Amino acid sequence: MVFSSVIASTPHVCLPKIARPALRRSIRCSATSVSSGFDLKTYWTSLIREIDQKLDEAIPVKYPQQIYESMRYSVLAKGAKRAPPVMCVAAFEIFGGNRLAAFPTACALEMVHAASLIHDDLPCMDDDPSRRGQPSNHTVFGEDMAILAGDALFPLGFQHIVSHTPTDLVPQARLLRVIAEIARAVGSTGMAAGQFLDLEGGPNAVDLVQEKKFGEMGQCSAVCGGLLAGASDDEIEHLRKYGRAVGILYEVVDDIREAKQQSGEEDGGKSKGKSYVSVYGVEKAMEVAEGLRSQAKRELDGLEKYGDKVIPLYSFVDYAADRYFGFEELV
Repeated sequence: MVFSSVIASTPHVCLPKIARPALRRSIRCSATSVSSGFDLKTYWTSLIREIDQKLDEAIPVKYPQQIYESMRYSVLAKGAKRAPPVMCVAAFEIFGGNRLAAFPTACALEMVHAASLIHDDLPCMDDDPSRRGQPSNHTVFGEDMAILAGDALFPLGFQHIVSHTPTDLVPQARLLRVIAEIARAVGSTGMAAGQFLDLEGGPNAVDLVQEKKFGEMGQCSAVCGGLLAGASDDEIEHLRKYGRAVGILYEVVDDIREAKQQSGEEDGGKSKGKSYVSVYGVEKAMEVAEGLRSQAKRELDGLEKYGDKVIPLYSFVDYAADRYFGFEELV
């Protein structure tokens, strides 16, 4: 994602320039989202509990036991935010229908997300010994089992969508589009490209690293919800741009918060790879975050005819920027 222009490979993306003046700190929120009394924490808590139960059922321990235990360790990790599946369900519910139709895809997105984190943490990649305050998968099970667990989770996600989505609620043509969307997001032009650029690209690659490594999962999650519900092409485009902006926003804010926490530490903490904070500094990163917040809400304005049903997605934007509750409170 190049913030200063439109990328040729993804012509629908146009995000704010890195060097633009600081954006206004008060970003417009819809009148509906202000007056509804919607409680994101309650909404998110409810979905996390449902998704956790379905994920537990989806990955029983069987032979080969070590691989399944490694898979479950990461997928069912305590403190997981379940952001991809929650965004998928929230996007689905904008357009009506039974949320049960969205749960298989929502669970698949969490499996794919967990697989990507397992692989990202490996010593040959980001070399992170911990994840969510716990030892990384490879630290507990070894690099060999971690690789196998990640490899197994990707196809399990696709299998779960096909075998568990009620065909009376979601036509097969929609499922094919969902599967294609996930495959695109995690493939060689998606999240894999982001990891490659994080490893091999220079400082100028930071835009694409953020887009591919973090924006793809948010984009895919929102789009899959819309595809399952039969949203129009224009509506899918709004969800695509929204999800990408929120995915990057979440990571940028994570980097800003971490940098501020580490400002007084002698060792400066672990490297975060190619981030806006590491390349441009905290102040510029804060400007980028405000721009992403604004863009995400503009995209949702294109879905205003759905009224209150869009409120959860508006709330996700503000949560990504402000973090006004913690996930240790939700589990």
